[in-house]
Amino acid sequence: MSSRRMAALRALVASRLAVTAAFAPRPGLRALPFGGPAQSPRAAFHASAPRPVTRVAVVLSGCGVYDGTELHEASSILVHLSRAGAEVQIFAPDIPQMHVIDHTKGQPSEGETRNVLTESARIARGNITDLAKLSAANHDAAVFPGGFGAAKNLSTFAVDGGDCKVNKDVERVLKEFHQAGKPIGLCCIAPVLAAKVLRSVEVTVGHEQEEGGRWPHAGTAQVIKALGAKHCVTGVTEAHVDQKNKVVTTPAFMCDTAFHHIHDGVGAMVSKVLELASK
Repeated sequence: MSSRRMAALRALVASRLAVTAAFAPRPGLRALPFGGPAQSPRAAFHASAPRPVTRVAVVLSGCGVYDGTELHEASSILVHLSRAGAEVQIFAPDIPQMHVIDHTKGQPSEGETRNVLTESARIARGNITDLAKLSAANHDAAVFPGGFGAAKNLSTFAVDGGDCKVNKDVERVLKEFHQAGKPIGLCCIAPVLAAKVLRSVEVTVGHEQEEGGRWPHAGTAQVIKALGAKHCVTGVTEAHVDQKNKVVTTPAFMCDTAFHHIHDGVGAMVSKVLELASK
């Protein structure tokens, strides 16, 4: 072999050795099958540790807008929580409904009685727990959908207005989460529960004028003010955040509008609740 070829061979071998050395495993690292350094098992464990899951309690009040939970609001809440990766547990009080409404007529069904926990289980697909067992210590946030059940079963607001009484477990849960500095989300008529129990909170039920029937329950805002809470005018696709009290509210079906607007507003509420829970 000529001296010129020998010199070329030595140069090629030297360059390959240099490349091999450059990609050789360093202390604390292991080689990947396709080259390139990888983290040690210990480093990989810490880097891939899962983020804490936000645990959210959802409190229902029956099944059906006129005598229980507003189903579209409840479903929207559950969809947004699911998409965000939250761990959800559903609760309802084990009490009789105030009454049963025939939803085809909008009138009471005489002689018929139903249980709030049993009816709420329809929405929860059977996976539901008595509200008496809900403890703020086991959850990072609580969310209350609306529907007349919040005003009839979780409280007597539908009958007594500002002089209403709030179910003892609902009152306890609201106070527990508030005192623990954990966020509470409420939509539609449910913000009156926070206004009654927590008093000085800021909440929204939308606009304060009916505006030709677009906001048919606008008068609720004045009752909220009479309870000592602050009412904040908010659009249906928005959520109001009381940063001090960590209470998040959205109008939902207090506004007579399309379902997708309700869904967007509920999404804004859920997003803010989860944001507060992560702080």
